[in-house]
Amino acid sequence: MSRVYNFSAGPSMLPESVLQRAREELLEWGESGMSVMEMSHRGKEFSGIAKKAEADLRELLSIPADYKVLFLQGGATSQFAMAPMNLLRGKKKAGYVATGLWSEKAIAEAKLFCDVQVVASSKQNHFTSIPVQAGWQIDREAAYLHYTSNETIGGVEFGFIPESLGLPLVCDMSSNLLSRPLDVSRFGLIYAGAQKNMGPAGITVAILRDDLLGETVPGTPTMYDYQKQAENGSMLNTPPTYNWYLTGLVFEWIKNEGGLAAMEARNIRKAAKLYAAIDASRFYSNPIEPASRSRMNVPFRLADSAMEKLFSTEAKAAGLVGLEGHRSVGGMRASLYNAMPEAGVDALITFMAEFERTHG
Repeated sequence: MSRVYNFSAGPSMLPESVLQRAREELLEWGESGMSVMEMSHRGKEFSGIAKKAEADLRELLSIPADYKVLFLQGGATSQFAMAPMNLLRGKKKAGYVATGLWSEKAIAEAKLFCDVQVVASSKQNHFTSIPVQAGWQIDREAAYLHYTSNETIGGVEFGFIPESLGLPLVCDMSSNLLSRPLDVSRFGLIYAGAQKNMGPAGITVAILRDDLLGETVPGTPTMYDYQKQAENGSMLNTPPTYNWYLTGLVFEWIKNEGGLAAMEARNIRKAAKLYAAIDASRFYSNPIEPASRSRMNVPFRLADSAMEKLFSTEAKAAGLVGLEGHRSVGGMRASLYNAMPEAGVDALITFMAEFERTHG
């Protein structure tokens, strides 16, 4: 079997050692006599798996004791509604920063529940940069301030944690959580779909400060109530147990690889290599302002867009897959999440140079 380098924006590649361990434990986990997929989520075996996953995540991120960690369903898209449902707390407005398609989706969903005030936007420059915070218009009467730390489609990433002027800071970190160290205490709520840096699709992590629990908008469904989820250990219904288990294995892998500082150093190297190759070429280009470039998702264009299909076809033949850009923008895109080894980036750069030599 020959595994490919998967540059997809998500579901993304998983660490090979995690997949190997999952294969070894597929038929029987420990001495349980059954697969994790067959376990009762109420049983002691799965309870131990769930508790270890939470403990490892808390250790990786140094999550303070006054924060709940939830393992939820519905992806980050469900969090677009859960955030206002739980955090408006009697207020009528919330602040949002618009930096790309995913923050715009969060804004559209929040408008179902409150007056959304776009405190800053980079739409005027086609979402190719992060707005300088000095120009943000934050209303201190808003319930919270929301931003998306990394836009997978556009390829922009915040290099800083915004100042929220005392408002609870809410962040969609789906595509860069666990890619670098983070001061969780700066946030009221962090949420992230697992299928980028944490595990397979189907489970979402929410990290929420305790004082924000307990006051939802009228009509909030039970499954969308953070407090009820916390009181029930994220098990109001049967959770995606196998996805939870795999996510826990990824947490363990990150710890064994040296933790978040090691992940960040590796991710910096990978991104720097690829951007340098693009910038040194007349055949490839990246539209993002250098200071706002994402370490996780690197979009690029070919000098002749008609050659994109050929590029993709030949890349797949070389064992490099998932390089097509999002259908809304086209072009190409390489996602460099934690599990992407440096050798994969080297292979991509070598392929790009050869493609340019033969077709440029």
